[in-house]
Amino acid sequence: MATREALWGYRNRFGDAFGRTYFRRFGPGVVSSVGIGTYLGAPTPAVDEAARESIELALRSGMNHVDTAANYRCGRAERVVGEALRDAPVDRESVVVATKGGFLPFDGERPDDPSAYVRERFVEPGIVDPDDLANGAHAITPAYLEWSLDRSLDRLDLDSIDCFYVHNPETQLAVRSRADVYDRIEAAFEALERRRAAGDVGAYGVATWSAFRVPTEADDYLSLAEVLSRAEAAGEAVGPDDDHGFAAIQLPFNVAMADAFTRRNQSTPPGAADDGPVSTLEFAHEAGLSVVTSASVGQGDLAAEGAIPADVDATLAGETPAQRALNFARSAPGVTSSLVGTTDPDHVRENVAAGTFDPLGASAFDAVFE
Repeated sequence: MATREALWGYRNRFGDAFGRTYFRRFGPGVVSSVGIGTYLGAPTPAVDEAARESIELALRSGMNHVDTAANYRCGRAERVVGEALRDAPVDRESVVVATKGGFLPFDGERPDDPSAYVRERFVEPGIVDPDDLANGAHAITPAYLEWSLDRSLDRLDLDSIDCFYVHNPETQLAVRSRADVYDRIEAAFEALERRRAAGDVGAYGVATWSAFRVPTEADDYLSLAEVLSRAEAAGEAVGPDDDHGFAAIQLPFNVAMADAFTRRNQSTPPGAADDGPVSTLEFAHEAGLSVVTSASVGQGDLAAEGAIPADVDATLAGETPAQRALNFARSAPGVTSSLVGTTDPDHVRENVAAGTFDPLGASAFDAVFE
């Protein structure tokens, strides 16, 4: 698991090469505000090798945040992350490793009949109950998440994970009530509290696609205040004290998907002045939660010339559109780290170099939306 001493040691080794606030508070120490994601790519040996090379390069270049998930690239992404961690010339304790559980993963390749695969590999052995599934391939029951966490530890070949996300819990809203989903989230958090006490995870969170960005009346909306309250209840229930390990949220955020900053769809954070609804980013900041952005360069769409509106582009630092798009995401108040996935070493170098430029200050970022 990442330690305070090792994380600060990594920052001291690389920090002078980057702009201000490149390393930001996370967990027991600090983490690079540009992280490498592992979502995209075909489940093939060729992509495995390219991804491994890219992750190793990132780790030895000043990027110490690696994000993956049990289901990414049919389970191959986690294995590659583990191999890269073993081969890179950095200590495991100096890297924040995050993974996710929720979607039922394939085993190395997509089966010809996914429904039969789920039935044979998950339902018949009793790993999941059919009634707990949403869309035929998603579950967040404690038993399933613990099974998923154990498999992730095996694939990563690690003793512990720094942040384990419940993956897209809003998927469950397709088949059950919002109240039921909140209850299931609380039960999931209780299981993760037990695994945190056992030393298997350092912290946990929720990784979402739409839940925290959509209007409150949307079918896939979740209240971050309610999710936080369920974590508080889980921490109190599991003990040994009233603390809890809910530390981070992950959501899409970029210049074309800025809802987490612009939409006031969350209630006032606990202890803050009640001035009405706030944005998800503001709530997270006030509640002390780290925010990790996915789709930070729009899965490559914002790397093209002209993709960023000209007036916004003119305010951002960076030599390339991808760097400026990444620096937009890193500039949002409350953002801890912005993920960008690639299997191209040249893109890794470009993304790392984005951190040599300073992000926008809070006032300049606000001015973009005026």
